[in-house]
Amino acid sequence: MTRTLTFLGLESSCDDTAAAVVRMEETGPRILASVVAGQTALHAPYGGVVPEIAARAHAEKLDLCVEEALAEAGVTLADLDGVAVTAGPGLIGGVMSGVMCAKGIAAGAGLPLVGVNHLAGHALTPQLTEGLAFPYLLLLVSGGHCQFLIAHGPEEFTRLGGTIDDAPGEAFDKTAKLLGLPQPGGPAVEAEAMSGDPKAVHFPRPLLDRPGCDMSFSGLKTALLRARDAEVAEHGGLRRQARRDLCAGFQAAVTDVLAEKSRRALREYLAHAPEHPAFAVAGGVAANATIRARLEQVAAEVGATFAAPPLKLCTDNAAMIAYAGIARFETGAQDGMDLSARPRWPLDRSAPAMLGSGKKGAKA
Repeated sequence: MTRTLTFLGLESSCDDTAAAVVRMEETGPRILASVVAGQTALHAPYGGVVPEIAARAHAEKLDLCVEEALAEAGVTLADLDGVAVTAGPGLIGGVMSGVMCAKGIAAGAGLPLVGVNHLAGHALTPQLTEGLAFPYLLLLVSGGHCQFLIAHGPEEFTRLGGTIDDAPGEAFDKTAKLLGLPQPGGPAVEAEAMSGDPKAVHFPRPLLDRPGCDMSFSGLKTALLRARDAEVAEHGGLRRQARRDLCAGFQAAVTDVLAEKSRRALREYLAHAPEHPAFAVAGGVAANATIRARLEQVAAEVGATFAAPPLKLCTDNAAMIAYAGIARFETGAQDGMDLSARPRWPLDRSAPAMLGSGKKGAKA
């Protein structure tokens, strides 16, 4: 690095409105400010994210988040070297809100504009927080996405496998809704599972009988629905301990699938003989303590360094977008005022598209 770079980042791909300021220095990246305005209360009555409500909330909150982030970082627009914004994939209305806001700031302040792939933001977070060297294996596991990627560079990824239907985060949300738990479902199911017996109810482990790293979680949701209905039919309602056991069994099944598929992905990754083997996990589901601990164990089995972002950087945030924007900018990438919002944007462009789409964004 010959000079420092300070970027403003904007994120609005789903139901978190976020702005952050990240500075790249000689010693590495530093987060100067990270502001996230959640929308949980807005969507709670509907049991999931409503795209139209999310888009309106982003439009109302983006400028306020930017002001707060700049104040927290102690900088002004004149101190910035660029503006990075999530340009996809995600809920198109929300992505458009962020892109238009970023265009306005860039045009008004005369700053370079860099569109960022939301998934690349998650994928590069281990570099932002842990300084991992390329290439590393990443499990991106969130509300709308789940895939194994070898990260070769800021914009070079090889996908080894992914979910063919629901993402784990989406499955957690649906499980919570079926059991009458609040949203977001991941933390609610995890909390109930702590007091449950993971062996009380058997759940399938989808696709473990097939080779490869692809995953499926839709069947787990169906299995849970049937187990819940059987409990209600036998006891006239859902007992508290039974709900805990269902959560524990469901979480154990997801954990087992992710662990075994991670072993397979690690074998493929290690075949490339990386100098410093590392396995990173990123995305909202990476905040689940049970899943995180199990994946750390899998990495230890093969002698790979395990990396996971701090919990506040697992879920959607703008610090990862600002950093990914800096990484793109350093390669010479820059976008114009014709930057468009993209509902689909695969990281590995040579791989076939994953099937289906999730409520938190199209599969990529």
